[in-house]
Amino acid sequence: MHPDLKAVIELQRVDLKIAELNSQIDTLPAEIRSLEDQLKDHLQAHESHKDRLTANQKERRELEGDIQPIQAKISKHKDQLYEVKTNEQYKAMLKEIEGEEANIRKIEDKILEKMLEAEELQKMVTQAAASLASEKARAAAETKRLQSLREADAKERDGLLASRQQLTVGLTPDVLHTYERVRKARRGIAVADVRNEFCTACNVRLRPQVYNDVLKNAAILLCESCDRILYCVEPAPGDAEAAADSGRQTSVSN
Repeated sequence: MHPDLKAVIELQRVDLKIAELNSQIDTLPAEIRSLEDQLKDHLQAHESHKDRLTANQKERRELEGDIQPIQAKISKHKDQLYEVKTNEQYKAMLKEIEGEEANIRKIEDKILEKMLEAEELQKMVTQAAASLASEKARAAAETKRLQSLREADAKERDGLLASRQQLTVGLTPDVLHTYERVRKARRGIAVADVRNEFCTACNVRLRPQVYNDVLKNAAILLCESCDRILYCVEPAPGDAEAAADSGRQTSVSN
């Protein structure tokens, strides 16, 4: 194979891998931010449940505070029962006491509702705290893994960039110029292999003479359709022998 052709094939492999690594490196910060956002969601859920429980406890205290003045009023009215002069006044006082006691029962019912609600809220706070702790551990482990992956990708990319430099130094300037020009125009794919007389990049059939020349891998040839540098994959020895045997058998049968 022509040295420049072999070099540009390897150069494209290196460039494609560098592009892949760059893409991975660029997406990793977004993945880390996504983990941070998920952690914020768990934290907000935990804080929301805690806030609801705090509000519930405050409402219970306020309700308990509402009972005290009513109890004081009832106590006062009971003392006044001994001071009333008429039976009608006595009945009216008893009715007022009953009404105030009914108000206390209503408040106590509300307090009981708040207590039952508080039990559920406490369960939710406990569950949210456990979920938050688990998510923190998961996010920390995943962030560490992603950061390690980013460092490994960056290290591999640096090694490939060094290899690329060596490859470009060894290339004929005109070939390098052609490679870079086509790579820029063809979205990173400057080299294409030929199979069964077709350019695998643009899927256009080559002229017979061009195809025969490409099979030799002895020169830098461009696809007349997509302008990419062409080469032919050299079959492995076993594949070549199998193809030859198949050809001989076909000849005999004919």
